[in-house]
Amino acid sequence: MAVSAVAVAVFPLAFYSSMRLTGVAVGTVVTIGSAPPAAALIERVMDGTRLSRRWAAGTGLGVLGVTALAFAHSDATGTGTATAGGWRHVAGIGLGVLGGAIYAHYSSGAARVIRTGIPSRATMGAIFGLGGLLLMPVMVLTGSTILATRASLAVVAYLALIPMFLGYVLFGRGLASVRASTATTLSLAEPAAAAVIAMLVLHEQLTGIAAAGLVLLFASLLTTTIPPRSTSVPMERLTRRTPTPSRLEQA
Repeated sequence: MAVSAVAVAVFPLAFYSSMRLTGVAVGTVVTIGSAPPAAALIERVMDGTRLSRRWAAGTGLGVLGVTALAFAHSDATGTGTATAGGWRHVAGIGLGVLGGAIYAHYSSGAARVIRTGIPSRATMGAIFGLGGLLLMPVMVLTGSTILATRASLAVVAYLALIPMFLGYVLFGRGLASVRASTATTLSLAEPAAAAVIAMLVLHEQLTGIAAAGLVLLFASLLTTTIPPRSTSVPMERLTRRTPTPSRLEQA
């Protein structure tokens, strides 16, 4: 729980700093795209979990889809590479990779706590409560603009209640039944949802590259979530089969 709380405090600092240095598209694709491999590596080292081909295929499709959406957004806005260059670009990519790895640590730690029998809502509340306390000095030092106007407070309240509170409560419920690597792969749906919302609310045009990215992300979610077909013989067939009598029984 302590590891997850520290991860919750550090992740937004790394993620949003990455977007500030490299642009929204690059920062998002590096952070979100690096989280599933990092989660799988953590499970491999900590639990000895073997990575299936199905998971690898789903993750690969998802990362390709996120990359396509990022480049499509960059081409449409013309701002994707505005800050890309020199040390800012390298530092932004490094922070994105750090953010993805930290997100994977948070997911893995939360899943471990939940699987000890602690309810998911209590786990997420404790982790984010401790993470919020760790972030309080950051808000005191840099958060004067948040308290400046009512509009800013309203935006922060919305972000706290809907994307953070509701989203991570549902994420915690998911961690109770699936592995952390699978949960982080499914979170690759976030860029797809952002693209659809931008198209419906902001009336942005869906380019061919963006459409291909959405298709790849949809294929990734299907590959990851649909259970493989079992090759075992159904129990009904076993019970219906008449055993061959032995020679003693025949005699």
